[in-house]
Amino acid sequence: MTYTEADVVAVVAALLLDLVLLRTRLLTTRLFWVSYAIVLFFQLIVNGLLTGLQIVTYDPAQILGPRVAFAPVEDIAFGFAMVTATLSVWVWVGRLASGRRRAEPRRHDATR
Repeated sequence: MTYTEADVVAVVAALLLDLVLLRTRLLTTRLFWVSYAIVLFFQLIVNGLLTGLQIVTYDPAQILGPRVAFAPVEDIAFGFAMVTATLSVWVWVGRLASGRRRAEPRRHDATR
């Protein structure tokens, strides 16, 4: 499997995770896209340094070829999939925890 093929699988999996499985629907919010733009900015800086200084190299047979800030375009897709999946799970877990707190009876703290 090439890096490009792995990226396609990762992006589709992240989309399905957000929109279908966990139903967090982060991709439909402006907050997600603003947050992602900030992450992408710093991702491009780090990727540019790592690939520009040849700390990380890529087999040309495994990538499409076009690069952004020295890094292959596939890195943008991979970063998108990682960020989307991580934030979707984070929000989903937070919603679960929030629901549990509401379900628990409130206890009066007599020490106050």
